[in-house]
This record gives sequence, structure tokens and C-alpha cells, in this order.
Amino acid sequence: MLTEILIATGQLVPVSHKLRSTKTMDKTKLQPLKGFRDFLPKEARKRAWLKNKLIEITERWGYEPLETPTLEPLELFEGQIGEDEKLFYKFKDYGGRGVALRYDQTVPTCRVVVQYKDKITFPFKRYQCQTVFRAEKPQAGRYREFLQFDFDILGVESEFADAECVALTIDIYLKLGFKDVIVTINDRDLLKSIPYPAIVAIDKLEKIGEENVIKEIQSKNISLEDSRKYLDLVKNLKPNERLSNIFTYLKNAGFDQKNFKFEPLLARSFSYSTGPIWEVKIPGFTKGSVGGGERYDEIVEKISGQKIPGTGIALGFDRTLEALEELKLLPKLSPASEVLVTVFSPELESTSLTRSLSLRANGINTELYPDPNVKLDKQLRYADKKGIPFALIIGPEEVKNNTVTIKDMKSTNQETVETHGLTNWLNGKLNR
Repeated sequence: MLTEILIATGQLVPVSHKLRSTKTMDKTKLQPLKGFRDFLPKEARKRAWLKNKLIEITERWGYEPLETPTLEPLELFEGQIGEDEKLFYKFKDYGGRGVALRYDQTVPTCRVVVQYKDKITFPFKRYQCQTVFRAEKPQAGRYREFLQFDFDILGVESEFADAECVALTIDIYLKLGFKDVIVTINDRDLLKSIPYPAIVAIDKLEKIGEENVIKEIQSKNISLEDSRKYLDLVKNLKPNERLSNIFTYLKNAGFDQKNFKFEPLLARSFSYSTGPIWEVKIPGFTKGSVGGGERYDEIVEKISGQKIPGTGIALGFDRTLEALEELKLLPKLSPASEVLVTVFSPELESTSLTRSLSLRANGINTELYPDPNVKLDKQLRYADKKGIPFALIIGPEEVKNNTVTIKDMKSTNQETVETHGLTNWLNGKLNR
């Protein structure tokens, strides 16, 4: 039987269902592909914490979850993204159809609102947290597979939808513990007289400087005079009425003026941006913006011919996590297991199993050591290495006296507790 493996080149390679080899695999082949990552428990726990916090805050504002397939028809993304279409992971499937790995979450969401229009309640407020794939050159902070957290409002033309998305953006970062967050805001309508290739270059101004921006605009077959004119035009923009309404909303929502500002040099390079655009920056974080959003009223119409406006933001999940760590805002995360129930001997395995089931039934995260033939000291070292706070020892004496010996793995102190009082004792120590 054959199955398929998708590799980083975007090709499908058939391989045998059962892989056998007579020689040891080269160690370099055991590493993830460039731009792809493994997350061991310690890192995965941090990511789970952040994801859960983002969901908690976003749902408090009334947004609902959405998930879309990893693979979409290539034509769904073509003509929507702009210059960065060269970063698509695309290939032909076995049916000869052009397909692409999910490049972003906005375009698939627009497909969903058309396909399920009769089942969706508008305004449609959704959040989505899934991986996206881009064939970027791997470097610090840039990966080929990464997690994004999006939230959007579809079906509303009013700039108050944009204002809510900006407000939720600020609220998220303040609730994550950042003392300072700045959302820079502009409106792509103010840039209508500037050709898209020039906008793409201007969007890099902060990274490459004015001189290089002008050179890049010129490289798009635009004259030096026009290149300078476009940059000067952007530098002298003033907020329009729509932006003024957004700023008023944010003030009325109780946000400090320091948390948002007009930024005429913000351009955002996505070709589907049609109105307000914004980026999120954390003062003191050295690796750039942590998210960016825009209004995209034309995507649904391009896909289906139906007019359904939309606005929203993609938060950079990895950068947000890096900012939390860099500014020392990430809480100390404990391992999932609160208690390890050891197995004193094979004869007492059923006793340890019964005790672990009872503790779980009472809401305590309990791990049972899975090998009754391993010596007790090795089981205790296992608990210590994993950072499990308490280990339970149930030997012949404990069974005889209907007690349990509890070892505090941090202090190494031991205490004997009657079985009927074990749950209360643990809850007290776990500060519940």
C-alpha cells in the first residue's frame, strides 16, 4: 500500500506504507526541514498557554472559532496576496488539480462566508488559530510553517468594525501583561494615487531607510522623480474622517492615547488591503511588529462576485511569545502532572492504579509510573526531572495502615497521610 509524504519543495512523494532500512539513517536527516520546527514539552506548554489566553480574551469580546483545511485550491489564493505569491507552497495533486498549502487565514475565511452564507450569522465575528505555510528564506524570526492567531469581522462596512478590531488588539496585549503597546494606524484609501509596487517598497521604510526605499521603487520601473514624489506624499498624509472616527472610538473605549497613533508611513504590502490598516508594536521588543491588520472589502467579491466586507488582524504568534519572554512577562508554567503515583512492586500495582484513578476523579492531575518493575529511586528521579511537585509511595506498611507516604520533590521532605485525607492534603499544598 502506498501513502504520500508532502515535502518542503511542495511535491508529493509516494513511499511504502512500511518503511524498513538495513542501515542507520544519517543524523542530519533526523532534523526538521529548514524553516520547520519541533516543540518539546517545555516550549509546547508555553505555546498552549498563549493560545489559551488569546482564545479566552477574544471570546470575551464575542468572537467564535473557525477552522479551515490545510490544503486549498490554488486559484483561491492566486491574485489575492500580491508580490508574495512567490512564497506559495503549491503543487499538483494526484488528480492534476493545482493546490496550495494555507498561505494565510483571511482568504480561506472569505471562501467560508460564501460557501456557508446561509448558516452564518452576520456580522460574522471569528477567530482562527492554525498554521500557515510560506516558502520564505529561513532566518531569525521567520519560518516556513508558523502559527497565526487571527480575528475578523465580516459583513460590516462601518469603520466601527475596524475600530473594534483595533481595540481588541490593544486589549489583548495589555491583558497579556505588556505595560506598553502601540498600534500604528493608517488608511490605504489615502494611498490611492500611489501604484502598488511603490506601496510595497514604502512598507519597508522602517527596515531599509528612505534611500533604499527610493532605490526599490525605481527598480519597479518608476522614475526617480516619481519615487521621491510618492515617498513625500506619504510622509505628509493627514488622518481622514474614517480614521478620526476610529480614534474617537478608541478614546471612548478607555484606551490611553499612547496606545494608538496615526502613522502615515504605514503601508502594509498585501494587495487586498482596501481601507484602515494597522500594526502592533511593543516598545522594548527588538524584533519588529507583533501583528498587522487591515480592511479587505474586495476579497469575497473577487472570489465569488458577492459583496461581503471584512476587516481583521493576524497576530504573530511566535513574535508575541518571544516578546513575552524577552520582557520577562511569561508566567512560570508548571508541568501538567501534579502528582506521581509510584509503584512499589508488581504485587502492589493495582493499589497504585486505584489511588491514581481516585485522585484524577477528584480533579488532581495524576501520573502513574507505567513500569512496575522499575526501582523506586528511579521513579522518584523521574518525578524530580519532570518537575512534578509530589510523589506518592504506597508500600506494604502503607497498605497495612491505610496510609500514603508523600514526598515533596522540592524540599525532599516526606509525610505520611491517611488515605481518606489524601485529596484534602494535596489540595491544600496545591493552593486550591
